[in-house]
Amino acid sequence: MSKRGFLERLENGGDVLMAEGFVFEFERRGYLRAGPFVPEVVLEYPHLVKSLSEEFVHAGSEVVLAFTYYGHREKLRLIGKEHLLEKLNKEALKIAKEVADESGTLMAGNICNTTRYRKDSQEHIEQTEAIFKEQIEWAVEYDADLILAETFVELGEAKLALECIQKYGQGKPSVVNINPIAANKTLDGIPYAEACRQLEKAGADVVGYNCCRGPATTIPLLRELRKTCTGPIAAFPVPYRTCAEFPTMQSLIDPYTGKRAFPDLSSQLCGVAEVTDFAKECKDIGVQFVGLCCGNTPAMTRAVAEVYGRRPPASIFTPNMEKHFIFGKDKYFSDNFYLTQLREGMSKTY
Repeated sequence: MSKRGFLERLENGGDVLMAEGFVFEFERRGYLRAGPFVPEVVLEYPHLVKSLSEEFVHAGSEVVLAFTYYGHREKLRLIGKEHLLEKLNKEALKIAKEVADESGTLMAGNICNTTRYRKDSQEHIEQTEAIFKEQIEWAVEYDADLILAETFVELGEAKLALECIQKYGQGKPSVVNINPIAANKTLDGIPYAEACRQLEKAGADVVGYNCCRGPATTIPLLRELRKTCTGPIAAFPVPYRTCAEFPTMQSLIDPYTGKRAFPDLSSQLCGVAEVTDFAKECKDIGVQFVGLCCGNTPAMTRAVAEVYGRRPPASIFTPNMEKHFIFGKDKYFSDNFYLTQLREGMSKTY
């Protein structure tokens, strides 16, 4: 029996989980350069890209995202490697397709903000369309189940991405996500929920937000979005402790140095408990396509999956503090004098 398609899974209020976060995870592991953030790891260490994709599926991701984010022509030109464009994209799609086929999950093609788009320049608009076109056509060639277009700070570029999916995607479902920066509207002056409403009206199958904002500063936007749009909505924030004073990960300040934390955001990372709370709120709001963006880990993906009623293979390793030798309450520890003394010592404040 064939696997259910993306849109089928969203019918009647259904939901789909997807893990993002390849860029930051490979930077954290030492396989990707912060700054340009170009996914050269796809060509240099393809086995690692496949392994991380498998880890995310193991943790509950139901869509394998091809690692073509920032793998477009303009980004490769920036580092002098435009000649590797097609090879990188096809290798990323090949890896994602293999993992999806092996695990029975879906596979998504991925396009994103180009840094080339200029709303008042026909030349730049045509160049942006060409960037989208080639990546979409490659995704179709590898039989992607959907096309994810994301991290747009201008509605104009997001609309162009959607138009390109409709024009070159041969009917593939579309997800278009706005990047909600610190302002309360896109760079071309459209309030976020209204921007998503316009994308939905233009034919996007799913609309929502990804990147920049953490759970705390994304949830209010999602509540407004759910009131504004009638179809499925998406949420893929970064798992960092953003707040009203510092609404995006780029604005966060390291508490020890007093300097901007980005891109070394390790001191700002949310705990799994915070991710769990975020997932609960998303479920209550009615977010149907959900996950985490830059900074995501398999443990966080597992937490989202479990809130949404899944029990992925990784759930057999969900923490069980009852078995912890200091904090546990298992009967094995109840009459152990040494452990009792240790617990008391650990709990004291000096």
